[in-house]
Amino acid sequence: MPRQVPKATLDEAVAFESVYRQQFAGVWRVLRRMGVRPAQLDDATQDVFLVVHRRLREYEERGSPRSWLYAIALRVASDYRRRSTRRHTEPLHDVVDPAPSPARQSERRESVRLLHELLSQLDEEKRTVFVLVELEQLSAPEIAEVLDVNLNTVYSRLRAARKLFESALKRHRAQHDEGHGP
Repeated sequence: MPRQVPKATLDEAVAFESVYRQQFAGVWRVLRRMGVRPAQLDDATQDVFLVVHRRLREYEERGSPRSWLYAIALRVASDYRRRSTRRHTEPLHDVVDPAPSPARQSERRESVRLLHELLSQLDEEKRTVFVLVELEQLSAPEIAEVLDVNLNTVYSRLRAARKLFESALKRHRAQHDEGHGP
């Protein structure tokens, strides 16, 4: 006679599979945008979902599951960056999405490279808020929950991050325009 699996265990497995399927791409993007090296992205993503699997039973529905998941991803990204800076000094390599033409692929690769370069110029607190608002579309209240900070702190960091990002982008464009004059 086959051994029966308890209903709670089946429910947890279904819940985990659902979270994994729905959130995998977002977790991967957040890890990349928070400075995890491309060669470590798969491992970091797996580490996030190992924590989720271990803690899914403890999750309290105080906020959104996405906020909870991104909080875990931010901690994992921080751990990977800290370990990586001790071991490596090589620059981040580009992550390339498939594109229909070599020209479009090159353009996209350059855009991704520039985004990551500009993000790396922000300190961790500002980069975290900027990535979660501008790129992952979380609301300021969700971010306050993820980071366990006051809502006004989120808005303050976001204003500062936007200003710094815009200044860095203007500098880049000015340098680019100087190098490609008439």
